[in-house]
Amino acid sequence: MRELADRSIEDGHVIHHAPARATGRRVSINLAESPLAWLYSRKLVTPRQFEAGERLRADYETAALGPRVTMRWDAAASHRRGGGPNEPLDPTLAQIAAKRRFDAALTAAGPGLTDILWRVICACEGLPHAERALGWPARAGKLVLTLALDRVADHYALK
Repeated sequence: MRELADRSIEDGHVIHHAPARATGRRVSINLAESPLAWLYSRKLVTPRQFEAGERLRADYETAALGPRVTMRWDAAASHRRGGGPNEPLDPTLAQIAAKRRFDAALTAAGPGLTDILWRVICACEGLPHAERALGWPARAGKLVLTLALDRVADHYALK
């Protein structure tokens, strides 16, 4: 999906809330593209690292889902609770399982690496913004992120 927006560039940084008469260069960015997808499309992360990040984000998003507040009316859903190994989990159980997988993946990444994983993968912050927020030097985030993604890929047993 593409959701393009025009932004100004000042001192090498994209300005998201630039005044209407901003001077300097302008660039179109895809608002629907995650920072990880941006890195992957420019071959700055490997397919294995990308898949690890996507799994981590999927677990994070599933774990963050709120409980259902309405009844499911489809008849098949009531018969699938607690079925065989190929049967879908109850939404609450799926949320709990995703939270456990997410916590285990962050634990596998190790101390000092969870901050960059959460900021870039889960909160969808760009690397420059995450580096500034963490007080890191410019371009240090990519190295640390790739190390963290390798550890998460090992945790998920990705080839």
